Amino acid sequence: MRAVERITAWGNENITAKNRSTFEITREHHLTKRGDCIIAVNSSKGASDLDLDFRRLAVRDDAEISVTIEAGGLMDTAFGRGGPDLTFEHSTDLVARRSSYQCSRTFMIKSNKAASDLSHELIQVIKNSNQKILITLIAEV
Repeated sequence: MRAVERITAWGNENITAKNRSTFEITREHHLTKRGDCIIAVNSSKGASDLDLDFRRLAVRDDAEISVTIEAGGLMDTAFGRGGPDLTFEHSTDLVARRSSYQCSRTFMIKSNKAASDLSHELIQVIKNSNQKILITLIAEV
């Protein structure tokens, strides 16, 4: 079984992508340099907006999740897992974590990448506030 989510978001001049444990996509419009895990703002979805089909698969112990970030002709993909304690209750944020920690903001655990691991060329492109970002989440079991 497979569920696909497509999300649009935007770049921001304050994206630093320095965080070594997470990366985040947010519906928030603003960003300060302290948000070093945020890689996209003004997202079309937060965790609570994800389709029921995606959420049903993602909470399974055997769920494999991928997230592909595309902008300016460049792309990068991170792979991780779902988990039974994912609640998808947060209205603005989507967080991928290297750890197994699960909260209302988490959509993927045991990620093979954090913000600091994403393509440096891609990060340079999404530092432009006018850059549209396409994000594809896939949950499979």
